[in-house]
Amino acid sequence: MAKYDKADLERRMKGAVESLKHDLSGLRTGRANVALLEPISVEVYGAMTPIVQVATISAPEPRMLSVQVWDKSNIGPVEKAIRSAGLGLNPINDGNTLRLPIPDLTEERRKELAKLASQYAEKARVAIRNVRRDGMENLKADENKKEISEDERKRAEADVQKLTDDQIKAVDDELARKEKEILNK
Repeated sequence: MAKYDKADLERRMKGAVESLKHDLSGLRTGRANVALLEPISVEVYGAMTPIVQVATISAPEPRMLSVQVWDKSNIGPVEKAIRSAGLGLNPINDGNTLRLPIPDLTEERRKELAKLASQYAEKARVAIRNVRRDGMENLKADENKKEISEDERKRAEADVQKLTDDQIKAVDDELARKEKEILNK
């Protein structure tokens, strides 16, 4: 049976773009947004765990986030993960709750956020290229098994490359939109 599945490749590539959109939605432009902390992972119980699985995140005020850690022993690792996430937030420890005041966006901070957005976009591009690589390897395997001809493989490789180019362009468009939003406010 053929390994190459164009629909699966397209789904995986679009998934990388959707993941990027989700990550970019967390980059704030001056207001508290619970999505800001969602990409953060915390080392608890010997494993990296998404912060939303160890704490409740809320935005009680427009410029304040509240992180209520469920297990008091995890408050230190959660605080450390937030500080090291590169978001420029300094948690204030209130027992089982961490308060995160959202600082005003300075020009320097805007540039840092734009740089972080670029890093998210590059991760998405790498994910898309990895899916392309998988597709190309599957096509070569199908050709080696004599399930498709060389011409069919080359046509399919061109389709995979076009799909890759389209999804990379979607990543670039999302990045440009977010950079404009960050830098122009």
